[in-house]
Formats: sequence, structure tokens, C-alpha cells
Amino acid sequence: MLLAVDIGNSAIKLGVFSALGDLIERHTLEPASAENSAQIIGSTIERAIISSVVPKLTSVVSAAIKAKFNIEPDVLTNDRDLGIKINYRPIEDAGNDRLVNAATAAHFYGTPCVVISFGTATTIDVVSMDFELLGGLIAPGVKMSAAALHEKTARLPLVDLEGDFSPMSETTDMSIRSGVIFAQIGLVEAVLSRVEQLIGKPKVIATGGYAAKFSELCDKIDVVDRDLTLKGLYRFASNG
Repeated sequence: MLLAVDIGNSAIKLGVFSALGDLIERHTLEPASAENSAQIIGSTIERAIISSVVPKLTSVVSAAIKAKFNIEPDVLTNDRDLGIKINYRPIEDAGNDRLVNAATAAHFYGTPCVVISFGTATTIDVVSMDFELLGGLIAPGVKMSAAALHEKTARLPLVDLEGDFSPMSETTDMSIRSGVIFAQIGLVEAVLSRVEQLIGKPKVIATGGYAAKFSELCDKIDVVDRDLTLKGLYRFASNG
């Protein structure tokens, strides 16, 4: 069995894959639970691979895996050959998750493609027909945007993002919810419109915690794949 671990800013995702590539276990933890990350795995693990955008947690999760399974995890670095040309400068600054997602989406869904990750930040990355990561952008995620409105103002509350929203909201809570949701939709639609003018119509793949929600709100999203990063890690580990 292979354990794939995606360490993000808001969550640690773990997936156990069989030798045939089937995802047989999936877990999501808060970053505060990093020391216990390996304890929830019920399978016997022979190999492990980690992608991380939180350096201080990488060693914590690695140690937890080594302690339970007596193996040294493979920690993905940005100089790994992922099967696409990467136009990002400097390469060290690119998030592992963005590179993994771009390469994995191109492999499974074809090119040209755009990967949108709705996480702590909303990231959009563009892969050309020639399997070249042309670049992308980073914007505040929907939850971060709502929190910033609360933290940077005197009276605006922190709102639950689940609920009614409208471009003509009649309450403060709904106004905030509507603002951050429509801001994300507008971002996605504006960027995709401009990308299409440059490279033609791409396949649009969404991942991340809010991917399913925004796929219902934006008809430009073709595929939702919540396990995109984990599947990519399995693929890279299997290919050596």
C-alpha cells in the first residue's frame, strides 16, 4: 500500500492507494493534528509520498509516518520531473500542490487545461496544449475573504458561507456571503475568458474544499476532482 499526503494550510489530506491504484482510504485532518496523522491509517503501508506547502509540518508528518510504519517518506520537491514543462520563476517559489495538480490534470484530462483549486487561497493554473505550465494566479479564498472582512472592520460579523446569497441581499450576513461568493465566480469567469482568448478553450478542472459548490455556480467548470492532488502523488510515486 502507498500513503499519499497533501499538507495544505488549512488541512492535511491523506490517501491510501492499493497496488492497483485504487484509493481505499481517505482522511482529512486539521494541521494541529499533524503529530497523529499516521495513527488514523488502518492499512499496512510500504511506501509514502508527501507534498507540502507548510514546511514546519513536513518533518512532523514524516516523523509520524516513520514511527508507525518504519519507512522514510518521499518528500516531493519542485525539481522533480512531473511530466510537464514548468514556466515558473523561481521554481522554488511554486507550491507543490499547484505543480502536482497541473501535471495530474494534464495527464488525466488532457490539454489545454486550467486547474482551479478552491482552498485557503484560490489558485488558477494554465497548462498549454504542449504540456507546458504557462503560469497562473493566486487570490484570497472564499473563507479567507470572509474572515478578512470580519477582522479588518469594526462591525462586520464572521459569516457562515453556507446559506442564501443574492446580488441584491437584504441583510449584512447575506451581503457578506454574496460578496465573497460572487467575487470568486467573477474571478473564475474573467480569468477563463481571457485564457480562452490566448490558448483556445481549455478543459477546466476544479479541486479543493469549495470545488463542488462553485462548479454548481459556474458553468465554465467541466470536472470536479477532489482527489486530484492525492492521485497525482500516487502517480509520481509509482513512476519512480
